[in-house]
Amino acid sequence: MKTRDQLQTMMLTFQEICQGESPWIALGNFMNDWFAYAKDRRAQLVADSIDLPAVPSSEIIRWAAFCAASVEWLCECYGVPCPSWVDNPQYVLPEPWFDSPGAHKPHVRERLIQQTPEPFTRRNLYCGNRMFENKYEFAEHTRRRTAIEPVVPSARP
Repeated sequence: MKTRDQLQTMMLTFQEICQGESPWIALGNFMNDWFAYAKDRRAQLVADSIDLPAVPSSEIIRWAAFCAASVEWLCECYGVPCPSWVDNPQYVLPEPWFDSPGAHKPHVRERLIQQTPEPFTRRNLYCGNRMFENKYEFAEHTRRRTAIEPVVPSARP
């Protein structure tokens, strides 16, 4: 278990996934640091490379590719220098991986193909474009909008 002062780096996130933590729990903890608690240290959060176990399962390889794509995409979106470790060809899947509810349906797969950001599709990952929606920025945007927009009382019949 990490201490309050320890950063939830992508390296630590991937280690937790390899140790059996639910990927979305580990990634959610990373996202909390990226978007809120350590946003001033984003480069540190992604600097250290992730390492595949000696004999990785296909599921672990998928999550390694997902972590690499996530780092690349987040760095692009937030103007953080992207670490070179994400370019390792071991983080490119040999077969497409569709990760979304209903991904077995052709129309869902087509939507995922169209909406998934390029750092993911280049690695043969198809997950759509909503996996890193930032609740912190959404809350701030909503707070600002309601502070600016006048409240109009509803008309009563």
